Order: sequence, then structure tokens, then C-alpha cells
Amino acid sequence: MLVHSRKGKWATWVLFSVLFLPLFALPLLVILMASFAEHWSGAFPSGFTGEHYASATRGDSLQALTTSLVTAVTASLLALAVGSWAALAGASLKRGGKKFLDALFVLPVAVPSVVVGLAVLVAFSKPPMILNGTSSIVILAHALLVTAFAHQSVSAAIVRLDPAYEQAAASLGARPSYVLWRVKLPLLLPSLNAAAGLCFALSMGELSATMMLYPPDWMPLPVQIYAATDRGSTFTGAAVATVLMAATLLVLLAVSRIRTRASYR
Repeated sequence: MLVHSRKGKWATWVLFSVLFLPLFALPLLVILMASFAEHWSGAFPSGFTGEHYASATRGDSLQALTTSLVTAVTASLLALAVGSWAALAGASLKRGGKKFLDALFVLPVAVPSVVVGLAVLVAFSKPPMILNGTSSIVILAHALLVTAFAHQSVSAAIVRLDPAYEQAAASLGARPSYVLWRVKLPLLLPSLNAAAGLCFALSMGELSATMMLYPPDWMPLPVQIYAATDRGSTFTGAAVATVLMAATLLVLLAVSRIRTRASYR
């Protein structure tokens, strides 16, 4: 807390509560309440049931959750590898080249994700590489959408690195590859973990591009939620959305623990 007076702290907490609860916590609480509701005709649900979670944790919903997890993990690893490599390579470029590289990686998130989905669909629906109708095209689109965040996160971390560590290792005769793997990457590990968590969370919630690309046997959970609410199963959709939030938060907590341990190495 940057506010040290008692009144200032109380004012800060009141302001935080007024802004946070209506804008962030209340919508999530409504979804949680709807996932247990039997009927909802007034301000509050008129009954509670756990049957919606029975549908949300088995059959097609369970398969969709597995699909989302596999897609998010694979896309995050691809984004982290490509984004980190580009950030490390871009650190040695001149200012103009670095700006061009940054703009190139930011481009997929500077346009609507549905445009990225259409671009991927058109590009990979004809030879020499036909991915249309496969799970690979969904993973590729997710990787394109989240690579920018991995690149920006690692680039910012590289700027903050103290060059004295690399210089000391080089002065002792360490090869550039040794300096990269044993000095620079361990120092970047907390930022790499943070970038991986961000990429995973964004991929788990991606819908617009996925709607254009997913094959029938590779339906991620956000598409399942949209389909449930579109056919009027709002309460079941709320339960599936709660499962999606819980799965994402559990993975992010695991990544946070790894990042915390890495920061003390």
C-alpha cells in the first residue's frame, strides 16, 4: 500500500470495494449462483441444484475441457518458445529492427481475433499445408494470438537484466550458448513462467477465432458454453463456465507457485 495514513487506507479500500465488486466480483458471483439455480425469475434464484454440474463434468463437456486444456498448454508452449526466441534475438538488433520485430508480433492482437481466424483458415485450407478440419489449425490460431504477450513479457524482462552477469560469465571463458542456458534463461525464468500463465489463460478463454476453425471432434470449452447458452441452457452454460474458471485458476495457481520458487533461486 502506498497510502500510509489510516483515513487514506480506509478511503482506498472503500474505493476498491465500490469499483471491484460491481465491475468484477458481482458478475462472477452471478454466474456461480446461476450454475446452482433451478429457476431464476426474480432478483435471486428460487431453487438450488447440483444437476448442472453433473452435465458440466462428464460426456461432451468433459471432452471439451480436455480439448481446451490440451489446446491451451500446447499453444502456450509454442508461443513461449517462439516469443522468447524472438525476444532474445531482437535484443541484439538495432532500434529500427527491434521496433519492426515488436510490431510484427503485436499485429495479431492489434486486429480482431476473428480476422486472425479467417486468415489462418484461408492460409491453411490449400496446399502445400492443409490444416483445415484438424485440431492443429485451432492450436496454431491460439498460438498466433498469444505469442505477442509472451514476446512482450520476455522482451521487457531482458531489458531489466543486469548485463554484469553475462559479462562475468564471458570473462571466465563461458561460451555464448553456456551463458544463454546457464545464466540468462535462469534469470528470465520468473518472467517466462508469468508469460506462460498469461498465454494459458488467454487461450482457455478464446472464442472468436475458435468458432471459425474448430472441427466437430475438437470443440473447446468456450464453444461448448456458447452452444449451451445459444440453445437456452443458461444454467448449464453457467456451470460449464464455472468449471472453465476453476480449471484456469488451478493451473494459474500452479504456475504462480513455480514462479515464486524461481524468483528465490
